[in-house]
Amino acid sequence: MRVVSGIQPTGNLHLGNYLGAIKQWVAMQDAMGADDVCLFFLADLHALSQPVVASELANATVEMAATLLACGIDPERSVLFNQARVPAHSELCWLLSGTARMGWLNRMTQWKDKAGKKGETQSVALFSYPVLQAADVLAYQATHVPVGEDQKQHLELARDIATKFNLDFGVDLFTLPEPFVSKAAPRIMSLRDGAAKMSKSDPSDASRINLIDSDDTIVTKVKKAKTDPEPLPSDVAGLDARPEAKNLVTIYAALADVTPAEVIAQFGGQGFGHFKPALADLAVANLGPIRDRLTRLLDDRGEVGRVLERGAEKARALAAPTLRAAQDAIGLQV
Repeated sequence: MRVVSGIQPTGNLHLGNYLGAIKQWVAMQDAMGADDVCLFFLADLHALSQPVVASELANATVEMAATLLACGIDPERSVLFNQARVPAHSELCWLLSGTARMGWLNRMTQWKDKAGKKGETQSVALFSYPVLQAADVLAYQATHVPVGEDQKQHLELARDIATKFNLDFGVDLFTLPEPFVSKAAPRIMSLRDGAAKMSKSDPSDASRINLIDSDDTIVTKVKKAKTDPEPLPSDVAGLDARPEAKNLVTIYAALADVTPAEVIAQFGGQGFGHFKPALADLAVANLGPIRDRLTRLLDDRGEVGRVLERGAEKARALAAPTLRAAQDAIGLQV
């Protein structure tokens, strides 16, 4: 297997980011065999589809890399890098832009959602970034790509581009990547509103648990999390009409690596006065070591940058044969 996945560099990651994506990456890495490869990258080129502040992007890239390392991504077992250090991403994107079709990109749901009625005022990058996503995975002959519901359409586009390129130029160059099927990532909601996703953009810091929060802050946020007056139900179905209770059970299950049903079997019938302290202790036990490692890593940002450069060197070597083969297939003399 060759697994490729990227994440945009954003600051101040929270519990939802960790449980919804990063923990899944660590599990993939740990499940890989001796001949398998995981490539994880910071999508700093994708960030350019929206306005950026140069200093903020640079800092966010280092901080995201440090967060991945703190959460368990091992640069000795996985290839960790940022896109901009591997020119093959941009070069292959341009080659594939000759294969991709406007109609395909026009149908992308995320383009429609983000651009709305203001498509003409949006950047070209926002429209065409699914082609860069295709290059991200095709450059490494990825066999599997972890995707959420909102990215399945983009993976299908990558497969369409790969198929058309192979047919147009009579080559068997690009592997058609498959979606990576892993344990379903939990959807973590706001601690203040069980109907809204946990988000760093929420003006209330109490709505989320940040990965840099102190132990005392984590405990306080869990204890103040919105709930209802009823005790936990005796079966999982009883959570369906109780979004805040369901969210806290989901968080506990994800942190403990158990199912919500197992959480209910342990705590069903008990009130939140008993459940919240148990959840707070579990959150501190899981997130405290991550915070401490992250703090140490951010004290030496230069070393984090060196980790990214070493990863980029590996990534450049892995991508080079595919890029050269694509150039040869098209007839480019390079």
